[in-house]
Amino acid sequence: MRRCFFGIFVTSCRLRTTFRHPHMPPKIDHPALVDLLRRAYSGERAAAFAYIGHAGSLRRREIEREAVRQIEEDEWEHRCQVRRLMDQYEIDPSRWYELKFYLIGKIVGLSCYVIGRFMPYFFAGKLESGNVCEYFIMMHRFHELDITDHDEVLHEMGVKEKEHEVFFQKMIESEPWLPLFERIFHWGPDTIANDVDLEALKPVPESKSYCRTRGKG
Repeated sequence: MRRCFFGIFVTSCRLRTTFRHPHMPPKIDHPALVDLLRRAYSGERAAAFAYIGHAGSLRRREIEREAVRQIEEDEWEHRCQVRRLMDQYEIDPSRWYELKFYLIGKIVGLSCYVIGRFMPYFFAGKLESGNVCEYFIMMHRFHELDITDHDEVLHEMGVKEKEHEVFFQKMIESEPWLPLFERIFHWGPDTIANDVDLEALKPVPESKSYCRTRGKG
């Protein structure tokens, strides 16, 4: 029932887009920001597909399964929020990113059924750790155009991704494989890909200082 509801929700979000000529340029002249929005839009669907598989693999862990399902729903909501921003500035999705991330999401989701419990949680946490900065860097890019209208929603999405990261980390904090995977893949209790701290969270006006070292280039 929940999957049906969110399918309708996401479809309705997509149907609210403005129809226009496909070759019209975006209303903002910032290639890095346009690319970041397109990547985020397609990447959120890939993450949702991966979490569908992750939740499905947790057959005998109902509490964990429901938590992962909630995170999946958060990703669909983020995709819808990003699409609203894209529509506002007349940015079309990238067909390449849509195909690429669709395949990635489906493959990762299927792999969750065969790689055990630890690895889906670990790589989801690593992914979310990077995604935290995605939205704060997006805020920086908008600020370069003197646009601050979207600070609140971008802050909200970045914080939500941080909550996801913390959840995934807690689910594997006592796993014996974690120290080895942290050394190899550079994510774990002592290796975080962002500087957001939920226990000392900055309000929206001050959050522009987050992820500055990752926003270069």
